[in-house]
Amino acid sequence: MISLEYQILIAILLDQLIGDPRWLPHPVRIIGAACVGCERLTRAVLPPLAAGISSVILVLGLTGATAWAMIAGTTLIHPWLGTAVSTLLLYTTIAARDLASHSRQVYAALAAGDLVESRRGVGMIVGRDTANLDEAGVARAAVESVAESMVDGVTAPLFFAVLGGPMAALLYKAVNTMDSMFGYKNEQYLTFGWAAARLDDLANFVPARMTSLMIPAAAFLLRLDAKGALFILLRDRLKHASPNSGHTEAAVAGALGVQLGGTNLYFGKVVEKPTIGDAARPVEPRDILRANRLMLLSSAITLLGFFALRQQCLALQAYFTP
Repeated sequence: MISLEYQILIAILLDQLIGDPRWLPHPVRIIGAACVGCERLTRAVLPPLAAGISSVILVLGLTGATAWAMIAGTTLIHPWLGTAVSTLLLYTTIAARDLASHSRQVYAALAAGDLVESRRGVGMIVGRDTANLDEAGVARAAVESVAESMVDGVTAPLFFAVLGGPMAALLYKAVNTMDSMFGYKNEQYLTFGWAAARLDDLANFVPARMTSLMIPAAAFLLRLDAKGALFILLRDRLKHASPNSGHTEAAVAGALGVQLGGTNLYFGKVVEKPTIGDAARPVEPRDILRANRLMLLSSAITLLGFFALRQQCLALQAYFTP
Protein backbone atom coordinates (compact mmCIF):
# COMPACT_ATOMS: atom_id res chain seq x y z
CA MET A 1 0.00 0.00 0.00
CA ILE A 2 1.12 3.56 -0.74
CA SER A 3 0.88 6.02 2.15
CA LEU A 4 -1.57 8.92 1.96
CA GLU A 5 1.30 11.41 1.58
CA TYR A 6 2.59 9.63 -1.53
CA GLN A 7 -0.94 9.34 -2.93
CA ILE A 8 -1.32 13.11 -2.59
CA LEU A 9 2.03 13.73 -4.26
CA ILE A 10 1.11 11.43 -7.16
CA ALA A 11 -2.26 13.20 -7.45
CA ILE A 12 -0.46 16.56 -7.69
CA LEU A 13 1.86 15.16 -10.36
CA LEU A 14 -1.14 13.90 -12.34
CA ASP A 15 -2.76 17.32 -12.13
CA GLN A 16 0.41 18.98 -13.43
CA LEU A 17 0.74 16.45 -16.26
CA ILE A 18 -2.91 16.09 -17.30
CA GLY A 19 -4.93 18.91 -15.79
CA ASP A 20 -8.68 18.54 -16.28
CA PRO A 21 -9.41 16.94 -19.67
CA ARG A 22 -12.93 17.84 -20.80
CA TRP A 23 -13.60 14.26 -21.89
CA LEU A 24 -13.08 12.98 -18.33
CA PRO A 25 -16.30 12.66 -16.27
CA HIS A 26 -15.10 15.03 -13.54
CA PRO A 27 -16.63 14.55 -10.05
CA VAL A 28 -17.36 18.28 -9.76
CA ARG A 29 -19.64 18.12 -12.79
CA ILE A 30 -21.38 15.08 -11.29
CA ILE A 31 -21.72 16.89 -7.95
CA GLY A 32 -23.15 19.87 -9.84
CA ALA A 33 -25.80 17.65 -11.39
CA ALA A 34 -26.61 16.29 -7.93
CA CYS A 35 -27.01 19.88 -6.68
CA VAL A 36 -29.55 20.62 -9.40
CA GLY A 37 -31.53 17.48 -8.62
CA CYS A 38 -31.50 18.03 -4.84
CA GLU A 39 -32.55 21.66 -5.22
CA ARG A 40 -35.47 20.70 -7.41
CA LEU A 41 -36.54 17.99 -4.97
CA THR A 42 -36.25 19.99 -1.74
CA ARG A 43 -37.79 23.20 -3.07
CA ALA A 44 -40.88 21.23 -4.07
CA VAL A 45 -41.67 20.22 -0.49
CA LEU A 46 -39.89 22.63 1.89
CA PRO A 47 -39.58 26.38 2.52
CA PRO A 48 -36.35 27.96 1.16
CA LEU A 49 -34.15 27.81 4.28
CA ALA A 50 -35.07 24.22 5.15
CA ALA A 51 -34.76 23.26 1.48
CA GLY A 52 -31.26 24.73 1.32
CA ILE A 53 -30.13 22.93 4.48
CA SER A 54 -31.66 19.67 3.24
CA SER A 55 -29.94 20.03 -0.13
CA VAL A 56 -26.57 20.49 1.57
CA ILE A 57 -27.11 17.34 3.65
CA LEU A 58 -28.28 15.33 0.64
CA VAL A 59 -25.38 16.38 -1.61
CA LEU A 60 -22.81 15.69 1.12
CA GLY A 61 -24.41 12.31 1.83
CA LEU A 62 -24.43 11.32 -1.84
CA THR A 63 -20.85 12.48 -2.35
CA GLY A 64 -19.51 10.72 0.74
CA ALA A 65 -21.41 7.50 0.07
CA THR A 66 -20.27 7.37 -3.56
CA ALA A 67 -16.61 8.02 -2.67
CA TRP A 68 -16.70 5.40 0.09
CA ALA A 69 -18.35 2.82 -2.18
CA MET A 70 -15.79 3.39 -4.96
CA ILE A 71 -12.79 3.06 -2.66
CA ALA A 72 -14.15 0.22 -0.52
CA GLY A 73 -15.44 -1.71 -3.52
CA THR A 74 -12.22 -1.53 -5.50
CA THR A 75 -10.17 -2.33 -2.37
CA LEU A 76 -12.17 -5.54 -1.96
CA ILE A 77 -11.21 -6.51 -5.52
CA HIS A 78 -7.53 -5.73 -4.83
CA PRO A 79 -5.82 -3.34 -2.38
CA TRP A 80 -3.67 -1.83 -5.13
CA LEU A 81 -6.79 -1.11 -7.21
CA GLY A 82 -8.31 0.65 -4.21
CA THR A 83 -5.14 2.72 -3.82
CA ALA A 84 -5.22 3.63 -7.51
CA VAL A 85 -8.86 4.74 -7.31
CA SER A 86 -8.12 6.67 -4.12
CA THR A 87 -5.24 8.48 -5.84
CA LEU A 88 -7.32 9.25 -8.93
CA LEU A 89 -10.10 10.72 -6.77
CA LEU A 90 -7.53 12.91 -5.02
CA TYR A 91 -6.22 14.07 -8.40
CA THR A 92 -9.69 15.23 -9.47
CA THR A 93 -9.95 17.59 -6.49
CA ILE A 94 -6.82 19.61 -7.42
CA ALA A 95 -7.01 22.36 -10.06
CA ALA A 96 -3.58 24.02 -10.00
CA ARG A 97 -2.74 23.35 -13.64
CA ASP A 98 -6.10 24.55 -14.96
CA LEU A 99 -5.98 27.71 -12.83
CA ALA A 100 -2.51 28.55 -14.13
CA SER A 101 -3.38 27.55 -17.71
CA HIS A 102 -6.50 29.71 -17.97
CA SER A 103 -4.72 32.77 -16.59
CA ARG A 104 -1.70 32.19 -18.86
CA GLN A 105 -4.03 32.22 -21.86
CA VAL A 106 -5.20 35.66 -20.77
CA TYR A 107 -1.57 36.78 -20.49
CA ALA A 108 -0.75 35.38 -23.94
CA ALA A 109 -3.62 37.32 -25.50
CA LEU A 110 -2.52 40.53 -23.77
CA ALA A 111 1.09 39.97 -24.82
CA ALA A 112 -0.09 39.55 -28.42
CA GLY A 113 -2.06 42.80 -28.21
CA ASP A 114 -5.40 41.00 -28.61
CA LEU A 115 -7.54 42.83 -26.06
CA VAL A 116 -10.78 41.28 -27.34
CA GLU A 117 -9.49 37.73 -26.84
CA SER A 118 -8.03 38.60 -23.45
CA ARG A 119 -11.42 39.94 -22.35
CA ARG A 120 -13.10 36.76 -23.52
CA GLY A 121 -10.52 34.61 -21.75
CA VAL A 122 -10.71 36.42 -18.43
CA GLY A 123 -14.51 36.37 -18.66
CA MET A 124 -14.31 32.58 -18.32
CA ILE A 125 -12.66 32.76 -14.89
CA VAL A 126 -14.29 35.83 -13.27
CA GLY A 127 -17.88 36.84 -12.64
CA ARG A 128 -17.63 40.53 -13.57
CA ASP A 129 -18.48 42.07 -16.93
CA THR A 130 -15.33 42.10 -19.04
CA ALA A 131 -16.44 43.56 -22.38
CA ASN A 132 -15.12 47.06 -21.65
CA LEU A 133 -12.03 46.28 -19.57
CA ASP A 134 -8.75 47.88 -20.60
CA GLU A 135 -5.42 46.04 -20.44
CA ALA A 136 -4.85 46.87 -16.77
CA GLY A 137 -8.42 45.86 -15.92
CA VAL A 138 -8.02 42.48 -17.63
CA ALA A 139 -4.70 41.87 -15.90
CA ARG A 140 -6.16 42.86 -12.52
CA ALA A 141 -9.12 40.52 -12.98
CA ALA A 142 -6.81 37.61 -13.84
CA VAL A 143 -4.51 38.28 -10.87
CA GLU A 144 -7.49 38.51 -8.51
CA SER A 145 -8.83 35.21 -9.85
CA VAL A 146 -5.53 33.43 -9.23
CA ALA A 147 -5.16 35.00 -5.78
CA GLU A 148 -8.67 34.01 -4.67
CA SER A 149 -8.82 30.60 -6.36
CA MET A 150 -5.53 29.22 -5.00
CA VAL A 151 -7.38 28.24 -1.82
CA ASP A 152 -10.54 26.56 -3.12
CA GLY A 153 -8.76 25.19 -6.18
CA VAL A 154 -5.53 23.95 -4.60
CA THR A 155 -4.70 24.33 -0.92
CA ALA A 156 -8.12 23.67 0.65
CA PRO A 157 -8.56 20.34 -1.20
CA LEU A 158 -5.01 19.44 -0.15
CA PHE A 159 -5.78 20.40 3.46
CA PHE A 160 -8.79 18.08 3.58
CA ALA A 161 -6.89 15.37 1.70
CA VAL A 162 -4.16 15.43 4.35
CA LEU A 163 -6.83 15.55 7.06
CA GLY A 164 -9.04 12.71 5.85
CA GLY A 165 -7.96 11.35 2.48
CA PRO A 166 -9.91 11.39 -0.78
CA MET A 167 -13.34 11.24 0.85
CA ALA A 168 -12.65 14.41 2.86
CA ALA A 169 -11.24 16.16 -0.23
CA LEU A 170 -14.33 15.24 -2.27
CA LEU A 171 -16.65 16.40 0.50
CA TYR A 172 -14.81 19.73 0.43
CA LYS A 173 -15.31 19.96 -3.36
CA ALA A 174 -19.00 19.26 -2.80
CA VAL A 175 -19.17 22.15 -0.31
CA ASN A 176 -17.31 24.43 -2.72
CA THR A 177 -19.54 23.41 -5.65
CA MET A 178 -22.69 24.05 -3.63
CA ASP A 179 -21.44 27.50 -2.70
CA SER A 180 -20.75 28.32 -6.36
CA MET A 181 -24.26 27.15 -7.32
CA PHE A 182 -26.34 28.19 -4.32
CA GLY A 183 -24.32 31.02 -2.76
CA TYR A 184 -25.70 33.90 -4.82
CA LYS A 185 -26.97 36.95 -2.92
CA ASN A 186 -30.11 37.38 -4.99
CA GLU A 187 -33.80 36.80 -4.38
CA GLN A 188 -33.71 33.20 -5.58
CA TYR A 189 -30.76 32.04 -3.44
CA LEU A 190 -30.31 34.47 -0.55
CA THR A 191 -32.25 32.21 1.86
CA PHE A 192 -31.88 28.87 0.09
CA GLY A 193 -28.11 29.24 -0.27
CA TRP A 194 -27.42 30.40 3.28
CA ALA A 195 -26.31 26.97 4.55
CA ALA A 196 -24.05 26.28 1.56
CA ALA A 197 -22.38 29.71 1.79
CA ARG A 198 -21.77 29.50 5.55
CA LEU A 199 -20.41 25.95 5.30
CA ASP A 200 -18.02 27.04 2.54
CA ASP A 201 -16.81 29.93 4.73
CA LEU A 202 -16.17 27.47 7.55
CA ALA A 203 -14.40 24.93 5.34
CA ASN A 204 -12.02 27.55 3.93
CA PHE A 205 -11.26 29.26 7.25
CA VAL A 206 -8.06 27.37 8.13
CA PRO A 207 -6.70 26.75 4.59
CA ALA A 208 -7.09 30.43 3.62
CA ARG A 209 -5.16 31.65 6.63
CA MET A 210 -2.40 29.05 6.39
CA THR A 211 -1.98 29.71 2.68
CA SER A 212 -1.83 33.49 3.12
CA LEU A 213 0.93 33.10 5.71
CA MET A 214 2.99 31.08 3.22
CA ILE A 215 2.74 33.71 0.45
CA PRO A 216 5.38 36.03 2.00
CA ALA A 217 7.78 33.06 2.17
CA ALA A 218 7.09 32.25 -1.48
CA ALA A 219 7.51 35.94 -2.38
CA PHE A 220 10.93 35.94 -0.68
CA LEU A 221 12.04 32.87 -2.67
CA LEU A 222 10.76 34.43 -5.90
CA ARG A 223 12.49 37.75 -5.14
CA LEU A 224 9.20 39.60 -4.88
CA ASP A 225 8.21 41.88 -2.01
CA ALA A 226 7.96 39.54 1.01
CA LYS A 227 7.71 42.39 3.52
CA GLY A 228 5.00 44.03 1.45
CA ALA A 229 3.10 40.73 1.27
CA LEU A 230 3.08 40.41 5.06
CA PHE A 231 2.27 44.08 5.65
CA ILE A 232 -0.66 44.21 3.23
CA LEU A 233 -1.91 40.82 4.49
CA LEU A 234 -2.10 42.15 8.05
CA ARG A 235 -3.58 45.48 6.96
CA ASP A 236 -6.09 44.57 4.24
CA ARG A 237 -7.05 40.92 4.80
CA LEU A 238 -10.51 41.81 6.18
CA LYS A 239 -11.47 44.27 3.44
CA HIS A 240 -12.90 41.58 1.15
CA ALA A 241 -16.60 40.69 1.26
CA SER A 242 -15.57 37.08 1.80
CA PRO A 243 -14.16 36.24 5.26
CA ASN A 244 -11.47 34.13 3.57
CA SER A 245 -10.64 35.38 0.06
CA GLY A 246 -9.20 38.67 1.29
CA HIS A 247 -6.32 36.92 3.05
CA THR A 248 -4.64 35.48 -0.05
CA GLU A 249 -5.63 38.43 -2.23
CA ALA A 250 -4.04 40.88 0.21
CA ALA A 251 -0.83 38.86 0.44
CA VAL A 252 -0.56 38.60 -3.36
CA ALA A 253 -1.25 42.32 -3.81
CA GLY A 254 1.51 43.14 -1.34
CA ALA A 255 3.96 40.71 -2.93
CA LEU A 256 3.40 42.23 -6.37
CA GLY A 257 3.22 45.83 -5.15
CA VAL A 258 -0.14 46.49 -6.85
CA GLN A 259 -3.67 47.40 -5.85
CA LEU A 260 -6.51 44.92 -6.34
CA GLY A 261 -10.25 45.35 -5.81
CA GLY A 262 -11.99 48.64 -6.54
CA THR A 263 -14.68 49.38 -9.13
CA ASN A 264 -16.16 46.49 -11.12
CA LEU A 265 -19.20 46.00 -13.33
CA TYR A 266 -21.57 43.09 -12.62
CA PHE A 267 -24.53 42.47 -14.93
CA GLY A 268 -24.43 46.11 -16.00
CA LYS A 269 -24.32 47.50 -12.44
CA VAL A 270 -21.33 49.34 -11.00
CA VAL A 271 -20.10 47.71 -7.77
CA GLU A 272 -17.60 49.56 -5.59
CA LYS A 273 -15.37 47.14 -3.67
CA PRO A 274 -12.73 48.14 -1.12
CA THR A 275 -9.24 48.37 -2.56
CA ILE A 276 -6.60 45.91 -1.38
CA GLY A 277 -2.93 46.85 -1.55
CA ASP A 278 -1.23 50.09 -2.59
CA ALA A 279 -1.33 51.51 -6.11
CA ALA A 280 2.44 51.85 -6.39
CA ARG A 281 2.11 51.04 -10.08
CA PRO A 282 -0.62 49.82 -12.48
CA VAL A 283 -1.27 46.09 -12.75
CA GLU A 284 0.53 44.82 -15.85
CA PRO A 285 0.18 41.60 -17.87
CA ARG A 286 3.36 40.06 -16.44
CA ASP A 287 1.75 40.23 -12.99
CA ILE A 288 -0.42 37.32 -14.13
CA LEU A 289 2.68 35.15 -14.51
CA ARG A 290 4.05 36.38 -11.18
CA ALA A 291 0.74 35.54 -9.50
CA ASN A 292 0.86 32.05 -11.00
CA ARG A 293 4.36 31.45 -9.66
CA LEU A 294 3.25 32.72 -6.25
CA MET A 295 0.24 30.40 -6.36
CA LEU A 296 2.28 27.30 -7.22
CA LEU A 297 5.12 27.92 -4.77
CA SER A 298 2.82 29.05 -1.94
CA SER A 299 0.73 25.91 -2.45
CA ALA A 300 3.82 23.72 -2.29
CA ILE A 301 5.04 25.36 0.92
CA THR A 302 1.54 25.16 2.41
CA LEU A 303 1.37 21.44 1.61
CA LEU A 304 4.65 20.92 3.45
CA GLY A 305 3.06 22.66 6.41
CA PHE A 306 0.02 20.37 6.20
CA PHE A 307 2.29 17.30 6.10
CA ALA A 308 4.23 18.57 9.13
CA LEU A 309 1.00 19.10 11.07
CA ARG A 310 -0.19 15.63 10.11
CA GLN A 311 3.03 14.06 11.38
CA GLN A 312 2.74 15.95 14.65
CA CYS A 313 -0.85 14.80 15.10
CA LEU A 314 0.09 11.17 14.35
CA ALA A 315 2.98 11.40 16.81
CA LEU A 316 0.68 12.76 19.52
CA GLN A 317 -1.87 10.06 18.78
CA ALA A 318 0.78 7.36 19.07
CA TYR A 319 2.08 8.87 22.34
CA PHE A 320 -1.32 8.87 24.02
CA THR A 321 -2.43 5.49 22.65
CA PRO A 322 -1.83 2.70 25.19
